[in-house]
Amino acid sequence: MGLFDNIVGAINNPNQEGSSNQLSNILNTVQQLNGNQGGNAGLTQAAMGILGGHVRSALQQKREESGSTGVQEIINQFAGTTPNNNAVTSLFSSNQITNIIQSISEKTGFDTSQIQNLLPTLVPVILNLLKTGNDTQNPEQASTSNNNVLNSFLDADGDGDVDIADVMGMASRFLK
Repeated sequence: MGLFDNIVGAINNPNQEGSSNQLSNILNTVQQLNGNQGGNAGLTQAAMGILGGHVRSALQQKREESGSTGVQEIINQFAGTTPNNNAVTSLFSSNQITNIIQSISEKTGFDTSQIQNLLPTLVPVILNLLKTGNDTQNPEQASTSNNNVLNSFLDADGDGDVDIADVMGMASRFLK
């Protein structure tokens, strides 16, 4: 799995931002969401996988519009583990948000209001995973060319399989 390998590589590379603490904080946030949604980790991870595909498309579009530096700026500004509605609206229009909520609801069985409440936390968490590849040696030269985790995510093979759900499962095993 390329994306997870790049995240682990970032954790092991002192020149990249990733750390086991960062990954642990991400996993703790997702586990809290699982508890808030009735403890169904599989559905939350499925929602993250679906959302990951939408985040990838949005970031690819942003890269076309504003270049790799613009994408990296979005990640730096909105990555985190706390809810942030601005992270969602920086990537998606209101119509896109409605379509994403409907798509996740149809595929997971989550109520649309549950998904609407999850998005402001899940989007920053996904961006936080991508931030693990940030170059700590030259942070002022932020670009996707310096972030192999983000590159791996954006330049995936296009098979529609966004490995965010798998990454979360592997990350949990990695930290144990």
